[in-house]
Amino acid sequence: MRSKNRGFLALVISAVVIFITPLEIFAVSLPQLSDTPMNRQSDPEIQVNPIPDLSPDFIMGADVSMLKQIEDSGGKFTLDGVEKDALTILKAHGVNWIRLRIWNDPTDATGAFLGGGNNDLEKTVEIATRAKNMGFKFLLDFHYSDWWTDPGKQNIPKAWVGLSLEDLKKALYDYTAEVIQTLAQAGAMPDMVQLGNEVNGGMLWPLGATFPQGTEVIGGYDGFAELLKMASKAVRDTDPHNDDPKQRTKIVIHVANGGDNALFRTVFDALTERGVDYDVIGLSYYGYWHGALYQLKTNLKDISARYQKDVVIAETAYAFTLEEKDGHSNLFGEGDQAAGGYKATVQGQATAIRDVMAAVAEVPKGRGLGVFYWEPDWIAVDGAGWKTGEGNAWENQALFDFEGEALPSMAVFHLVKPNSGSVTVPAALTEIYPLEVKVPVNGTPKIPSTVKGAFSDDSIRTVVVTWDMVDPAVFKTAGQIVVHGTVQGSDLKANLTIHVVEDLNLVKNPGFESGQLSPWVIEGDQNAVDISTEAQNLHEGSYALHYWLGTSFAFTLSQTITDLPEGDYTLSAWIQGGGGEKTLQLFISGCGGDERSVDVVTDGWQRWKQPSIEKIQITGGTCTIGLKVASEGGSWAFLDEVKLLPVEKP
Repeated sequence: MRSKNRGFLALVISAVVIFITPLEIFAVSLPQLSDTPMNRQSDPEIQVNPIPDLSPDFIMGADVSMLKQIEDSGGKFTLDGVEKDALTILKAHGVNWIRLRIWNDPTDATGAFLGGGNNDLEKTVEIATRAKNMGFKFLLDFHYSDWWTDPGKQNIPKAWVGLSLEDLKKALYDYTAEVIQTLAQAGAMPDMVQLGNEVNGGMLWPLGATFPQGTEVIGGYDGFAELLKMASKAVRDTDPHNDDPKQRTKIVIHVANGGDNALFRTVFDALTERGVDYDVIGLSYYGYWHGALYQLKTNLKDISARYQKDVVIAETAYAFTLEEKDGHSNLFGEGDQAAGGYKATVQGQATAIRDVMAAVAEVPKGRGLGVFYWEPDWIAVDGAGWKTGEGNAWENQALFDFEGEALPSMAVFHLVKPNSGSVTVPAALTEIYPLEVKVPVNGTPKIPSTVKGAFSDDSIRTVVVTWDMVDPAVFKTAGQIVVHGTVQGSDLKANLTIHVVEDLNLVKNPGFESGQLSPWVIEGDQNAVDISTEAQNLHEGSYALHYWLGTSFAFTLSQTITDLPEGDYTLSAWIQGGGGEKTLQLFISGCGGDERSVDVVTDGWQRWKQPSIEKIQITGGTCTIGLKVASEGGSWAFLDEVKLLPVEKP
């Protein structure tokens, strides 16, 4: 499902000497923006590091697909308190491209709009024409659905349900050609066209699905590729500049999870093998979901070289606050700051955007085209929620504040340019976050060698720490120990609280906190299983077991426990997942009685379940515990905190 960051927290009791290289950033006020009368009168300082040798035509993009619905619902945008057109404000700050999604027929059975932008052809033409007349370039994002699509859903438009593959290909060609021709005739010919949105598992399911949902029959990569070829042909056939390689519209294939190189290789190896015609690889990269920045950089460089293609970040965003406006819970919460690597502040938002831009600019041979910020205009306005009648989960990631005033972070699109006139300053470490670990009595704690530190550009990064010596005798009794540490080059002290606890759990490595599987054993499809470090996917600690595979798979995860006193026990675990498995069971066997198991039903991301098996009678001193999984493909889950506890007798 998501990219994996494989780390290991080393035991650090003795002193370590490390040098920390300061980050170089720029401290500037919002510059004068040429060719616009809308310069700010004043702004708090923000720190942005210009990107050396940034291409003059680097894409500074914004997806403004919500704009029409926001305006129709009464939303207003201002600069220095003066009401302005949102597109005009974005352009004044350096945005040079827009991105617009298009849905086939975003209405329900009664003909009422579904919400989320209501992005039909008419509204797309209106915003695209307006933007083109202002000098923006334009990326058109076909979802090939009546509403939202993403890696977890690629619902076929209602008008195409039940079509054979051949009839679906014809409908897809005709629709794609009609949309392109309509835009061209309106003077809004797209400069890039995206065939499908976040097509990790294909599009137009099931005929274009690359993994099944349950027992359905799918088209696999062959069906997916045939559909993409037909959509690509429609774009080429209707492009008036198709014979000119420099002028013709570029075709993008867009996959989410931008830090997951294995996923991109799987998808694009299959499409390359089948001869799909495209020009650009598009990626979604939300750092709080899709892995560390270094994973994005690695992936960008690999896929651009492997497939000899340009790359573009089709979606990215970051929060400027943890507050919300409309009573509808936001997608970005407090825990996402640590995973994302930046504080949820205006400064943190600007630094996050800048760093993603720099990652793209580093792609060799100029193949990094640029970045699109997803929905900078999506402020909280009644009537402009993600769904008709509901609120907005995105307003804290907009580039306008809750009242529609342009945020200082919007200036990042200009300030990253080498000629912005900024002055270089080093970023200073301003805060070290405290740590806590647990260790059982007589255990040996795994003391991390790094801590999280906040810098003056509001980035949150790991710094190496030297801890004071700890007497091992303190771990012989329950209690709490505070250990202090130092970071070279800083007067700030690190603090680690070690909780020594009476832990009756008999499972070894119960939360996979060693960063490894051992002593757990995998029988079956081992390639479906790995260890995850993504904070949003963990129930506790720093690790969890993760499984996913696009094709059918089956495995058993098990651990045999010995020297168990006779008595009653309870087995439990925490698990979250997307569902759809043929078999998902927590089990215990070999305890002197029959095997016992409990079926587990998962129903969504971060919806943790705690299955348990109670009143287990163990008589032979040994038992085997574990998880049995079988899937037709596409099922995923995260397993954490497996516990086998003796039942205390009254």
